[in-house]
Amino acid sequence: MWALLVSLFAVPSIIYIAHLKNMLDTPNGRTVHQSLTPRLGGVAVFAGFMSALTIFAPLQNGAKELLAGCIILFFVGLKDDLVGMSVSKKFVGQLLATGIVMVMADVRITSFQGILGVGVLPIGVSYAFTLGVIVGITNAINLIDGLDGLAGTIVLIVCGTFGYYFYAYGGPDYSNFAYVAICLIGGLLGFLRYNFHRAPIFMGDTGSLVCGFIVSVLAIQFIEMGVRVGQPFGSSAPSVAVGILFVPLFDTIRVFSLRMLAGRSPFSPDKNHIHHRILAMGFSQISTVLLLGLLNVLVAMLVIRFAYFGNTILIVALVIFSALLSVFFGVYQSRISRRQLMASENAQ
Repeated sequence: MWALLVSLFAVPSIIYIAHLKNMLDTPNGRTVHQSLTPRLGGVAVFAGFMSALTIFAPLQNGAKELLAGCIILFFVGLKDDLVGMSVSKKFVGQLLATGIVMVMADVRITSFQGILGVGVLPIGVSYAFTLGVIVGITNAINLIDGLDGLAGTIVLIVCGTFGYYFYAYGGPDYSNFAYVAICLIGGLLGFLRYNFHRAPIFMGDTGSLVCGFIVSVLAIQFIEMGVRVGQPFGSSAPSVAVGILFVPLFDTIRVFSLRMLAGRSPFSPDKNHIHHRILAMGFSQISTVLLLGLLNVLVAMLVIRFAYFGNTILIVALVIFSALLSVFFGVYQSRISRRQLMASENAQ
């Protein structure tokens, strides 16, 4: 409740100051919005999250180091929202934040739990893979922040799912991460009051980087809970975590693959994200957000329901579903392109 109230009351002041000081995001060919809009909503989310967590939550078992990493990414995102920042400099900030939780709190993936026949990871491989996971998930949340309310809705679903299992099964080693999830949910709810279409404020990198970083740490601790506590899904925890994060992971892998196949940098911006494709089908922004939120919930429910099948079957099923979904969007995009070409030829 504290995080919600702080965020709820902070947003109007941030909107006022952003317009007063002309700290606004200008529409361009890649954006969906059409008017000058502040990008500092993440300031309110972070204020609500951090104040609630430091006041009410136990800060052991890595929560303190998580906060330190969040502070670094908050200022990285703030600079990017205000004056812009290169991809390489943002990556350095992510490396620093990741290093704090990995080295100082020992938050890392220690085992593949039988995936591809691999069990416990060598220490070097563990650190390298964890680095990739944290940076990957952080940027996946950052990249999906392209519609009013989309990133916030997806993070709400993910945090709500992880938070429940930390609360129910975490025990003394992991239950404090339920507080982390709840505090972020509170901050997001206060912000989302102002972020649905037509939103007077966006989350910006200030919020999406912090949210993505928190979600990545929650996902790693959820997987490790399966190793050390044996609950709630045991060795199936990695595939369940992937299912819970399905929409942002699917979107990022799909977009990066298409860009590289086209001979471009995977970080080169375009309008080929999953939400752009759904908008092109004629859905409104709110309908698109609700549709993607529902997709994420359904996939999460399915992997949770069938967790007893094990990692291999679940991951193969997720890959097949992702491939079919990609083909569907590709075919639909081709049809739209042909219609537009025919329309332009007829107009001439």
